[in-house]
Amino acid sequence: MSNKHGHQARKRFGQNFLHDPGVIEKIVRSINPKPDETIVEIGPGLGALTEEILAVNPRLQVVELDRDLIPVLRTKFFNYPEFEIHEADALKFDFASLVQNGKPLRIIGNLPYNISTPLIFHLLEQAGVVKDMHFMLQKEVVQRLAAVAGDNHYGRLGIMAQYFCKVQPLFEVGPGAFRPAPKVDSAIVRLVPHETLPYPAKDLGTLQAVVRTAFNARRKTLRKALAGMVSVEQLQSLGINDGLRPENLSLAEFVQIADLVFDSKPAEQSGQEVSDD
Repeated sequence: MSNKHGHQARKRFGQNFLHDPGVIEKIVRSINPKPDETIVEIGPGLGALTEEILAVNPRLQVVELDRDLIPVLRTKFFNYPEFEIHEADALKFDFASLVQNGKPLRIIGNLPYNISTPLIFHLLEQAGVVKDMHFMLQKEVVQRLAAVAGDNHYGRLGIMAQYFCKVQPLFEVGPGAFRPAPKVDSAIVRLVPHETLPYPAKDLGTLQAVVRTAFNARRKTLRKALAGMVSVEQLQSLGINDGLRPENLSLAEFVQIADLVFDSKPAEQSGQEVSDD
């Protein structure tokens, strides 16, 4: 479906353009942009949100993959000489390179549903240079980000997001706010990186591996799900019931298990990356 700019929303980019002025205003109020901040928008689309942020912060930077949108944005915002467009894939983009004068980034975006999870993992890797993130996501993804132990939506995404950030679901947005209307409800979430990690792991790669392994067998008991990594005796030594399922364990308990695994394996196997595979 095209719009007044003649741009066809593309399925392969997962594009749904925001057009509801009331929703846009509510998002901007939630972000509360200031003129002197370094704000980065991912996937500006046709610039509905961009326009409102630029009015406050004329040095806004955007990351856009769809090269057909770039001339539309350049034309629409030609009177903002400091507005900068990075034609790039946000999944591979080095957001740390945008930090200026040591000011942490404020990252915003209506994230395409087909890349939202890997993109959040990519941004969590760079949480050290981020002040906060405000995203429009599928409602279910926001539920997964905010879920706590015992919830249906609890899993790797929520655990790793909460390892790095405080997660605050803000409000829901119906399909009618977009063109074309998606088949799902959306929601706005705020992610604020912790100044001090509440449960720092000795080795991030080990924590990732433990959480990934556990949730690959989420219906099994911990005894079975983590059989190759940790023994029943080791779990019991931490005071963790090996008959529980992965979804019953808190972030703190996963960190305890990961630290134990890390301490009992050869040093050269450790890794520090956050990955989503």
